[in-house]
Amino acid sequence: MNDIREPLYGTEAARVRDQLRDPSDLDVAIRVAHQLLDSDSVLSLREALRLLLRAIGAEPPAPAGTEAPPLRRCPAAHRDDPTPCSGPAAVMVLDAGSAGSRGCEHHGARLLASLDGGRVYALPAAPAGAAIRVFKAAADLPPFAWTVRAAASSEVDQ
Repeated sequence: MNDIREPLYGTEAARVRDQLRDPSDLDVAIRVAHQLLDSDSVLSLREALRLLLRAIGAEPPAPAGTEAPPLRRCPAAHRDDPTPCSGPAAVMVLDAGSAGSRGCEHHGARLLASLDGGRVYALPAAPAGAAIRVFKAAADLPPFAWTVRAAASSEVDQ
């Protein structure tokens, strides 16, 4: 074992560097896909495919007749979620495997509510209490809240 006061070189340095780097979008998408391989949930599988397609730059266009979401939204905002951001990115939402996404409080809460074993942390420039507000808001939301609203409104129309 090396003395901790000595600098690291070679494979030890590369291993520590890889642990400290933020995962790429593709790394996150692959991790989510691996976790959902045995899932029976259609929504979970669709989300995993959407993440993979986004990571490789091949996300399909929005279906005809749907409104395109605003152009500049936080990374935590789902493409099918029509709601606008509540402000700048304030939190980092991590899944059970520690893959994460930055988001505004609104979309951070929606993402956290859709994860099993997710965690939320405030970003350094976040307003005081941002992570707590996101955590509490997520507790009151169903997973994939944007699909629940659409399903509820279509049931009312019938």
